[in-house]
Amino acid sequence: MENLAQLEALCERLYNSQDSAERAYAENTLKCFSVNTNYISQCEYIMENARTSYALLLASSSLLKQVTENKLPLQLRLHIRDHVISYLAARGPNLESFVTGSLIQLLCRVTKLGWFDDDRFGDLVKDSINFLGQGTDHKAIGLKILNQLVNEMNQPNMELSLTQHRRVAGAFRDHSLLQIYRISLTSLSELKNDVRSKLQELALSLSLKCLSFDFIGTSSDESSDEVGTIQIPSSWKAILEDPSTLQIYFDYYALTKPPLSKEALECLVRLASVRRSLFASDATRLNFIASLMMGTKDILETGKGLGDHDNYHEFCRLLGRFKVHYQLQELVSMEGYNAWIGLVAGFTVKSLQSWQWAGSSICYLLGLWSRMVSSIPYLKGDFAVRLDEFVPKILETFISSRLDVAEEGISDDLSDETLDNIEMLQDQLDFFPYLCRYQYGTCSTYIMNVMDPILQAYMEGVNFQPVDRSKLAVIETKLAWMVHIIAAVLKVKQLSGMEPQETIDADLAARVLQLVNVMDTGLYTERYREESKQWLELAVLAFFQNFKKTYVGDQAAHAAKLYVRLSELLGLHDHLMVLSVIVRKLATNLKCYSESKDVIDETLSLFLEMASGYMTGKLLLKLETVQYIMLHHNKEHFPFLEDYNSSRRRTTFYHAIGLLIFVEDSPIVFKRSMDPLSQVLITLESTPDAMFQNDSVKYSFIGLMRDLRGITIATSSRRTYGFLFDWIYPAHMPLLLKAIAHWADAPEVTIPLLKFMAEFVLNKSQRLTFDSSSPNGILLFREVSKLIVAYGSRILSLPSHTNIYAFKYKGVWICLLILARALSGNYVNFGVFELYGDRALADALDIALRMILSIPLADILAYRKVAKAYYSFVEILLNNQIKFALSLDTSTFMYIVRSLDSGLKVLDSNIVSQCASAVDHLATFYFNNIIMGEAPASPASLNFARHVSECPDAFPDILRSLFQIVLFEDSGNYWSLNKPILSLILISEEMYTSLKAQILASQPVDQQQRLHQCFDSLMENVNKSLESKNRERFSHNLTRFKNELRAK
Repeated sequence: MENLAQLEALCERLYNSQDSAERAYAENTLKCFSVNTNYISQCEYIMENARTSYALLLASSSLLKQVTENKLPLQLRLHIRDHVISYLAARGPNLESFVTGSLIQLLCRVTKLGWFDDDRFGDLVKDSINFLGQGTDHKAIGLKILNQLVNEMNQPNMELSLTQHRRVAGAFRDHSLLQIYRISLTSLSELKNDVRSKLQELALSLSLKCLSFDFIGTSSDESSDEVGTIQIPSSWKAILEDPSTLQIYFDYYALTKPPLSKEALECLVRLASVRRSLFASDATRLNFIASLMMGTKDILETGKGLGDHDNYHEFCRLLGRFKVHYQLQELVSMEGYNAWIGLVAGFTVKSLQSWQWAGSSICYLLGLWSRMVSSIPYLKGDFAVRLDEFVPKILETFISSRLDVAEEGISDDLSDETLDNIEMLQDQLDFFPYLCRYQYGTCSTYIMNVMDPILQAYMEGVNFQPVDRSKLAVIETKLAWMVHIIAAVLKVKQLSGMEPQETIDADLAARVLQLVNVMDTGLYTERYREESKQWLELAVLAFFQNFKKTYVGDQAAHAAKLYVRLSELLGLHDHLMVLSVIVRKLATNLKCYSESKDVIDETLSLFLEMASGYMTGKLLLKLETVQYIMLHHNKEHFPFLEDYNSSRRRTTFYHAIGLLIFVEDSPIVFKRSMDPLSQVLITLESTPDAMFQNDSVKYSFIGLMRDLRGITIATSSRRTYGFLFDWIYPAHMPLLLKAIAHWADAPEVTIPLLKFMAEFVLNKSQRLTFDSSSPNGILLFREVSKLIVAYGSRILSLPSHTNIYAFKYKGVWICLLILARALSGNYVNFGVFELYGDRALADALDIALRMILSIPLADILAYRKVAKAYYSFVEILLNNQIKFALSLDTSTFMYIVRSLDSGLKVLDSNIVSQCASAVDHLATFYFNNIIMGEAPASPASLNFARHVSECPDAFPDILRSLFQIVLFEDSGNYWSLNKPILSLILISEEMYTSLKAQILASQPVDQQQRLHQCFDSLMENVNKSLESKNRERFSHNLTRFKNELRAK
């Protein structure tokens, strides 16, 4: 008893102490209960005899961890299950809620993990029913058990593979879920008059959990509140066709307050999302729709509960489901449709007017209207749809509410959150083109009538002094909304190609183009730093984006009527003239918005998109503005290039310029366009060493590297890459080495340099293809080697730094990326280096390994980019330069091999595949040159044999890891893991036999005979060779073996 008292005191410290040292001591002392299986009986003793709730919590949580992490004997698990049920029945009502919750979680976890081991685990629902038949406290425990059971079965566990989880969840769905749902409905009916009862909350929560079950194993995104089609099994048909099922949730919504009323609506949202094919006939489905329609109609009429925002949000979701899962034909055929659609329209208008309250919930309502008008062409029969009556009013209210947002936001000195939030803005405007084009004449006239006075006021204010800045900010914000709205309309072109719509598009577009003409004149040239002005610029860029997709380039041939109208209004006769307006605006933005990252980013994005298009790229070259940009791309003309914080944007800018330079595939155009960069290079190369570390020189060099990287990205053919290669090599390569010598300790310089080189050596689209007599591939690699050796030797000699990733690791992984790309590029004959005694390859590989060994393996695995570059390099090294790897000393070689074992266990599937491929390269070499090789053995083979003899456990460990992944985990790259398993088995049958014995010993005794037979069939018809047909036979056997192993 004294020991129990001490334990209770430790538990009190563990859960309540404010002293971290005390908590750590208590945790360390009590850890044995959750780690050592011999303490399971002690946990049960604590449950029976302890007096404090914290001791009981320790016992239950320790048992939970034991059951979860250890493969306990079946009888022990059944004993724990029965003991917990008896304990809850006897003492449950008197326990603290957190103890009860922990015990129930233990009970449900042991049930899930043992579901296929014994039928008694499936009896937990029956045991819960026994609780429900007793008093209130026991009934609460029963409902809690069922809640947790459904949650446990629906939630994947780390202890079960995804396949195993789905098998258990599927069996539970078929065996118990419908019964549990019936229990929830029965409980809700019985508790309807039990106001504010905890049991009501539990029963409603149980209903929601049942309806939220992942019925077909799709693993939906829980972070989203979007509900797709719910694939409820056919066995649920009768209960869903029963009108009382829907009605109980409407009743609970009316009877309860939040959060219960919100959960009732959530249940209705899910019921409204059930698959159409569940219903036996059209009549039963129409009855179901009618019940939903009448229930929502009652809520709309009374407005009950909608004052609570959570209720309001869920109700909007519920209305949004109507057109997602039901056809317009079905809705309009309902008896109460006319009244219902009128109420929904009024609710939508009221929500739009209350924009501060509605928030993102309004998107569900707008989505409903959008889908309804999109279905009009498919409607059969003469029905009073009434959409033409309501849609214009909804659009008008939306527009007026957005303008109210502008007025309210500026007057209260608040930023307009929607214009700042691109995602929310997109959600609100996605519906707009469909609604607007439904009654396009009416809606477009309203848009123009609203915009014209605002535009007129803005145009008149160009030269008006003095100006009311707050009033001007309101005008700019209103214009931003109107331009966004017009951009959204133009995003979707009328498919029927009706002339009136194309002409109206021109009328709307003309107003934005008119606005563009005055935005950068007079007074407005002083407003580039104003937030409202920047919102307007972003809106104009969105308009350009959508107009370009719909009416510029290939699409222009189908837009003759639009350009006729634009010619009448603005003198813009064709898409080239409109493109000229767009490009002039982009150039102005790049000149004037150096301090607005958002505007610069969106401008560069659009510029790059246009330059990337085949048709638009050719059109751009016809414009004087583009020709000017191509010849004057320097900081004097584009001040954002001078901003060091914007230096990354330079790469995007020069990527676009590079694409334009290479459109004509002309060396003359290339050299002329590269003159600004040539001037920078000449200046840097002529800078004396004493001044080379000056800040202005440093920033100039950083910018140059980012510029050259952008140009390099743009090269996509052998010819264009040749222009750049001949321009850089050999004249300017010494500058890179000079920069490394001066700034090796400055990652802000070395990282852009190394990233440029990583792009320069990348053989994408076979652009690095030199003539057969050309030494350029070899010469390029020699420069790469010099650069990496210069960087590596210096970075290794520098003292450690607090920010080790930025200071060292980032540069190292980029160096490994450079080498990996160069080694795998197929443009260098690496045998030349050894043949002529050139140490370029050996030195590069040697410094790469030295850099790798300077990083602890734990850090390589911890930093994702470091790990990706390292394993990519190792895989290519062992494929292309395996003799070098085998010539290393044993400790270094085994570091690489053991790192592959570690890499197989990470979560990144690409890394796992690379490790598996690297292991296969090693094992294949060993099999071909040592197992099957002829005497005398090569030096590489002798080295390999020596490494293996000094570390005999390396390959068995890897084979064990591979078997564990393939057999017991759900790996997405299953096929890439098969190859190294066969290679490793063939290099040592003794290793395979030993591993087989270990796997069999780890399984339950009653399963060992069956598994032994599975192993016997694994090598069936598999020969001692690594030919492709033999590998295919083994892969087939391994798949069958895996399935048989799991079928228990």
